[in-house]
Amino acid sequence: MLSDVWETYFFMYVLTRAEGHLIGNHTYSHIQLRKGNREIFKEELIKTNEILEEIIGQEVLYVRPPYGSWDKSFEQELNMFPVLWTVDPLDWCSRDADCIIQKIVSKVEENDIILMHDYYETSVEAALRAVDELLEEGYTFVTVEEILFD
Repeated sequence: MLSDVWETYFFMYVLTRAEGHLIGNHTYSHIQLRKGNREIFKEELIKTNEILEEIIGQEVLYVRPPYGSWDKSFEQELNMFPVLWTVDPLDWCSRDADCIIQKIVSKVEENDIILMHDYYETSVEAALRAVDELLEEGYTFVTVEEILFD
């Protein structure tokens, strides 16, 4: 049975997947992998995978590890691939959408992965506007699978 929090977002996950987006793991509690907590981190990945798999009906292969902390051995142990980023506009520490957009547009290059957080309204606004700007510049957007494996 899903917890109340996961049930709240159930339809968002289903709709996101139906629209062709990938669903990835970000751990259950946003734990940072450190030397002494490898097994706890691994348990969070497994727990979150089980919940997501129940919701979307398929195996979860991707993880964006909080803070970019990753143990390469998890790739074999859990059959998971880390999705790290090449552009970090530090949107979580700014409430200025224009500043965030400028950081993205000035740094982005072909095949970059941009780190953004949908927790903040200014980040969402900046992401949407940056996408429009980058589309105007001729960029196309693809899934992580296409960047990592094509």
